Amino acid sequence: MSQSKTIALLSTHGYFDPIPQLGRTDTGGQVVYVLDLAKALSTMGYKVDIFTRWFDKSKKQIDPVPGVENVNVIRIPAGKWEFIPKEFIYDVLPELSKNMIEFIIENNLDYDLFHGHYVDAGIVTIDVANYFGKPSFFTAHSIGAWKRDQMGGDPVKMEKKFNFNHRISEEIRIFKTVNAQTLTSYVQLEKLTELYLDEGYIPGNNIKIIPPGVDVHYYRLPTEKDKQVKTNLPEKYIFCLSRIDSNKGHDLLLHAFDIVRKKNPDVDLVIGGGSPSPKPRELGIVNTMKAIIEEKGMQNRVHIIGYVPDEMMRPYYQQSLFFVLPSLFEPFGMTSQEAMACGKTVVASKYGGIKDVITNHENGFLVDPANAEEFADVMIQLIKDQDLNEKMGLKAHSNILNNYSWEAQARKHNELYNKYQNSPRQEV
Repeated sequence: MSQSKTIALLSTHGYFDPIPQLGRTDTGGQVVYVLDLAKALSTMGYKVDIFTRWFDKSKKQIDPVPGVENVNVIRIPAGKWEFIPKEFIYDVLPELSKNMIEFIIENNLDYDLFHGHYVDAGIVTIDVANYFGKPSFFTAHSIGAWKRDQMGGDPVKMEKKFNFNHRISEEIRIFKTVNAQTLTSYVQLEKLTELYLDEGYIPGNNIKIIPPGVDVHYYRLPTEKDKQVKTNLPEKYIFCLSRIDSNKGHDLLLHAFDIVRKKNPDVDLVIGGGSPSPKPRELGIVNTMKAIIEEKGMQNRVHIIGYVPDEMMRPYYQQSLFFVLPSLFEPFGMTSQEAMACGKTVVASKYGGIKDVITNHENGFLVDPANAEEFADVMIQLIKDQDLNEKMGLKAHSNILNNYSWEAQARKHNELYNKYQNSPRQEV
């Protein structure tokens, strides 16, 4: 079977740029995932175009990824010239599919396969792949029924906010249509099997578990030069980095840190991440965090630093005591892997996909973030036992280096494409 050489990756929501502005609304780990996958595939001889929605006229339509051959971001207009949150992007997707098809024809492009990322891009993927009679692949990144299950809340309010019912019905249509799909963790497969059975979907044998990779050339153990990089962060700090969203568990982390800081007056908490220009939803979450901090009198011990520029991410990881990711719902958690690659012990939620990477009590800790005492006890243990912390961090680094480089994940995608590109697919 011949190897495919030209791929269209689709990631249609958020702010997708060749050099991403991480932390902006709907712009986080998935953008890094798709960009790094494209770069790694290009080293294997693939030409990769990444299609996204064009909503900002100041951006170029065809935007090469700097420093990489044969990888471009291509923006396709659909709807008004304005940002649309991913929960409400569905109305413009038919137009996006139509305009993408026209762009491909007008520019005489020929793709061997189409690979969509997240439900909105999956919808466009099956439309466009069906038009050209080409194979389609899908990576969910997160699955609607699991997110709905984990986040709880008033069902009517949550449905209005997240549009779960429509998302889930579209996910099932994608699952049944594509040649094959990838999931980022075994816990995702468990949840897919458990939660979608009532929706009439039983996972087939065309699913492969391919976790996110890490740029192990950038995220590394600190060199002597790295150790000299100056930051404006405290001397001793616990680090948390993620998008600012309601499912990230920042409130749970603050309750646990209140216990930690009373026993460790020389250790601070640094919470990074978020948009360089926060929107009201993000500002509301930050204000809730600040209210907790003020209520507990932790203003001098907790530092909400907002958007972290790319050049500071590595030193912020490297110079921290350890890393925490308290998300109630987290399909994977790429920042955890980046911290591990930098030799940092990670304390993460036991409910997320990162449990495939972290072996509890061996190369990290898995906790219930809603249990403040349990969460705090682990952080206190790592602060007091620096030898344990260092040994765990080195084991974490070794695990990432050996098993989770982007080169390794690109080879797995290559195998997936070659195995399933000629398999039968349903018509949409």
